[in-house]
Amino acid sequence: MDILLLSAYEAHSHHQWRLGMLEQLKHHNWTCLTLPPRYFSWRIRGSSLYWSQSHELNKDYDLLIATSMVDLATLRGLVPMLSRIPNLLYFHENQFAYPVSEKQHASVEPQMVTLYAALSADRLLFNTQYNLNTFVEGVNALLTQFPDYVPEGVAEGLAEKAQVLPVPLADDWFIEKGVIKDKQVHEVIWNHRWEYDKGPERLLRLVEQLPDDLPLRWHIVGQSFRQQPACFATLRERLQKREWLGQWGYIEDKDQYQQLLQSCDTVVSTSLHDFQGLSVLEAMASGCQALVPDRLAYPEFVPRRCRYKSDLDNEQEEAQAAAALLQQRLANENNTSRANGVSVQRYSWQEQAPFYEEQIQKAVAEFCG
Repeated sequence: MDILLLSAYEAHSHHQWRLGMLEQLKHHNWTCLTLPPRYFSWRIRGSSLYWSQSHELNKDYDLLIATSMVDLATLRGLVPMLSRIPNLLYFHENQFAYPVSEKQHASVEPQMVTLYAALSADRLLFNTQYNLNTFVEGVNALLTQFPDYVPEGVAEGLAEKAQVLPVPLADDWFIEKGVIKDKQVHEVIWNHRWEYDKGPERLLRLVEQLPDDLPLRWHIVGQSFRQQPACFATLRERLQKREWLGQWGYIEDKDQYQQLLQSCDTVVSTSLHDFQGLSVLEAMASGCQALVPDRLAYPEFVPRRCRYKSDLDNEQEEAQAAAALLQQRLANENNTSRANGVSVQRYSWQEQAPFYEEQIQKAVAEFCG
């Protein structure tokens, strides 16, 4: 089958997802067009104009797969050839569930682009149920803002053609972690982007809630940028003062990063935004136990005993809940062994590849039928 794949905002997770499909479904012939992940507002509106001039789009394809950052409705209008083949629209995220920072300008433009793209798509695929639910809820909320002439049944129609299909992890993430005897320090990792939506202030509150005498080593890794929340400087100072500081800063080398994950006991999230939580999944696949808030997509793969009470309105209360759960874990561990993590094997490409193939075959069969 000849498949055209369009990824208009090729962030790291989008890139890994695309490479995984090409590797796992290599019996298909793939043509991939991607754009780098910058200039968000221009990218979501301008990618269709740019690609409409490409000769690659006027070839004979059996299927189009596009990410939700592609203005699919406009693109199919500009390139009539694409309206004559089936398509799948994949949602790594949606434009309705992002926490808005003080620096952002609120606009319905990205939401409307995504809505029109979803309406023009044959099938919708979401990486988590949380992503799907917040998208449907967001569409309903957006329609209530229309002053008049509001169509009925829009969100319900979109939900009917939507399914959940997670972004899988490469099979080399998964290990069997054995028991480690006489372990003196509990290794904790926070492996998220260094931005406000990952809750770094909440991480600082959590660290401040913990007693000084706990045998901890914290590894604060993840992609950082020239501008980052000021709380990171305070966090580093607090960890150094307690002699808890381990690895600090982004680890470029994948092998080195995997080795660190495999040496850790607990992966922590304080996120305000995570549509799937790939960094937590990677750590769990590497043998870590999760310590995450009871919100977002986490309840879909993290057991209740590993989730602390979510409190978006009170950082202090939430930090106390997270600290209490971490201390309970250390008390049960007794520094003699590492508790086995929860299996997330179902998120491997080995497990998920057949479901991807099923969606491809269904899309083509329904279009032709």
